[in-house]
Amino acid sequence: MRNYTTTQGDMWDIISLNVYGDEKLMHLLIEANPKYRNVAVFSANCNIAVPDMPSRRENDIPLAWRGNT
Repeated sequence: MRNYTTTQGDMWDIISLNVYGDEKLMHLLIEANPKYRNVAVFSANCNIAVPDMPSRRENDIPLAWRGNT
């Protein structure tokens, strides 16, 4: 697990986009940081735990994104 230090104005979706490349994974950040779960807009210098991104199984990847096999 790594950490992310917020900047003024960060929000869960922006942090998720920065650390995972996908704002839809913000639920992972919220679950790992229960003391901040009610924060909508962060102030600077909050230390956010960033859990590893779960691996995707082949069946979870849309057909259009899969390589030719």
